[in-house]
Formats: sequence, structure tokens, C-alpha cells
Amino acid sequence: MVDSLGVAVVGFGWMGRVHTQAYARIPHHYPRLGLRPELVAVADEVPGRAEEAAAQFGFASATRDWREVLANPRVDAVSVTAPNFLHREIGVAVAEAGKHLWIEKPVGLDLADARAVADAVAAAGVRSAVGFNYRNAPAVERARELIAGGAIGTVTHVAVRLFSDYAAHPESALTWRFERERGGTGVLGDLASHGADLARHLLGDITSLVADTAVFVPERARPTGATAGHTRAAGGALGPVENEDHVGCLLRFASGARGVLEASRVAVGEQNNYGFAVHGTEGAVFWDFRRMNELAVSLGSGYQDQPVSTVYVGPGDGEFGAFQPGAANAMGYDDLKVVEAQRFLRSIAEDAPFGAGLPDAVRAAAVVDAMVRSARDRAWVTVQEG
Repeated sequence: MVDSLGVAVVGFGWMGRVHTQAYARIPHHYPRLGLRPELVAVADEVPGRAEEAAAQFGFASATRDWREVLANPRVDAVSVTAPNFLHREIGVAVAEAGKHLWIEKPVGLDLADARAVADAVAAAGVRSAVGFNYRNAPAVERARELIAGGAIGTVTHVAVRLFSDYAAHPESALTWRFERERGGTGVLGDLASHGADLARHLLGDITSLVADTAVFVPERARPTGATAGHTRAAGGALGPVENEDHVGCLLRFASGARGVLEASRVAVGEQNNYGFAVHGTEGAVFWDFRRMNELAVSLGSGYQDQPVSTVYVGPGDGEFGAFQPGAANAMGYDDLKVVEAQRFLRSIAEDAPFGAGLPDAVRAAAVVDAMVRSARDRAWVTVQEG
């Protein structure tokens, strides 16, 4: 017996589409899950966008007001893929309405916002998921198992990078992403939060750090109409970029390991160059999102001149078997969101946490908050407990 779960999506830009498609694919990849998502409602404030989504994907209803979604008795769970400045208000309201919550990172503009949503979820007793999708890659899952099992010895240091060029063009529109009040901390919340989650997922808690930030494109043109994604606005009136383009950070972990985390949204020549290198006393593991299904591994007892081998993940790694029958058959980005959806739904079905949830969002936000304080004070700072 498969139970139906009414789901809604609030905010229908690119990420809203990704969530919707992930829900739709659940029966294909996880037929024995026990819950089948039903697309009940979609909301987006841009005129006509929600109606287009309903027509294309089969939502039963469409609205410009997300509050109508929460009032719908058929809705059991809500995906929040709206802009950052709306995360706290909508996320708290979803929980208080007794709906389960799948929300994109960074869950608001700052640590206070993430904590507010987490507290509301805990008080309501609903389940949650947060969009830290890179931890769901089967190669990352294997890396975590190798590290935890001592295969590379005691971890000494990690380097995490998140380089992209999505804001490198000087004509990129001055959207909400570049405003402090609506976009928060810029690349820190957008990309470095992913890096913080990956680092924690692999190595454990980060205790202290020192960070440096910069804005490299100080002015951009204001858009004249609705925007989606990273559009351009040549010729518009210029306005100031208020949040960070780049962050470089040194990390200290509770384990004693050290780390480097660097993120940039204006790195010319870099497209989704996300990944990590983890070194231990006896080996190392390396992962590059652009070669998502490969893990470079150095194991053995050679220490000096020890070779590195490429391992292709397969059905025994993470959720790979739900998508492909054998190693080296590629999974893609959207598949990671299907994994995320499955873990969200499983947490609801079994009333237990699976995958990244609001506590992980709070811990990542605490790392970002420490970066902000460190860059401001030009000093090492302690990461607040989540």
C-alpha cells in the first residue's frame, strides 16, 4: 500500500522546477518508498509563472500568494525555493501550519534566520530537509566512509573549493542576490554554505576560523523587470553590490584537522568547479563535482610517491543503485535532488531524520556567521554551537 503525500512548491524559478521534477521521479527510482508525492499546489509572485508551472507539471492549483498554499488542507509538505530573504517568514509559517518543510540553503539571511526556522520545525514536530545536495553524491558518500573507517589514516587537512563565474560578467543584473537586505552574505551564503556543510559532513565540526572577503565587481545595472537566474541588464542605472563576491578561509576542526575553504562567484574561467581534497597520515581522497561519479583515492603504505587511483562509483555507493545498474554509468545534478527528495519523504514516512535537515543548516549558518565576524574583525573567531 502506497500512501499519497500532498506536496506544494513555493517559488518557481530554476530550483522550484528541480524540486518538482524530483518529486515526480520518486516513483520511478524509489517504487517501494511507501509515500508517493502528489503535486497539489504551486505559488510564485511573478504573474503567470505559477499557472505555467501548473500547466506544465500538473499541479492541481496555482496562486501568487504562498499563504493560500499553507491554507490548503490537501498540502502535507512544502518545498520553499523562494529567494533567501523570504526563507524565514515562509519557513516558519510552513512549520506553524503543521506542514513538513524542504527548504533550500542558506535558510534565510543569517544565523538568526536559520535558527528561527529550525526552532519552528522542532516546536511543530514536523520533518525537514535542506538543499545541501552535494553531500548526496555517491562519491562523497564513499569518501566519507573511507575517512570514517580510517582508510587514509588520521585526517590532517582538507581543502574545499567552490568556484563559479555566474556573476563574473560586469553586466550581470543587480538582482536581490547582490543586496545585503535580500541576498544576505552573497557568495558566503550561496556557495560557502555548501562548502561548510561538505567539510562538516566529511570531517566533523568546525570550531574556529579566520576569513577574508572581497567585492570585485562593486557596481551592477539594475534590472527593469522580473528576473530569473543570473540575467544581464546592460544600460540600466548602476547600483552598489552590497555583499561578498569572494571568501577565503582557514578552518580548525574539533578533531584537530586543519582546512582551507575558498568560494567565488566571479571566477572567470570556472564553471561549477566544486570539490575537495582530504589528506590523512596514510592517504588521501579527491572529488570534483564536474566529474561527479569519480573519486580519486590514494591508499596504501607508501607515503612518499604513493599513486592515486580513479574509482568509478557503483551500486554499492550511496544511492547510486537507484539510478544506474553498474559503475561508470553517470548520474547528474538533478539526480542528487531526487536523492534529497527521497530522504525527505523517508523522514516523514518513518518519523526519523534522514539526510541534511535544519540542524545542519544551523551549523552551516554558524560557520558563515563566523566568516562574517572574522572578516570584519580581521581575527580568528570561534564558531558558535549550532
